[in-house]
Amino acid sequence: MNPYLKPSRASGRLPRDQSAYREFDATELYCPRCKRAVPVRKRLLLVLPEGDKYEYLCTFCSSTVGTKTSRGETPIRLIV
Repeated sequence: MNPYLKPSRASGRLPRDQSAYREFDATELYCPRCKRAVPVRKRLLLVLPEGDKYEYLCTFCSSTVGTKTSRGETPIRLIV
């Protein structure tokens, strides 16, 4: 066996520790007003039972360039 070759994983498979890939935050998005990709700020918009809704704002013109709903690990239980 060649010591310089690493054992390859089957193509298309995700790593075993998939928790690192569950949540992504955008750092740059396309702004239609500025007509280019710009850095963004993430702002909490709504707190919903199914998760928190965020909006991404352009750092230059403060226009909304995207939204994201972050789903919680455990559902919220209401006590009546």
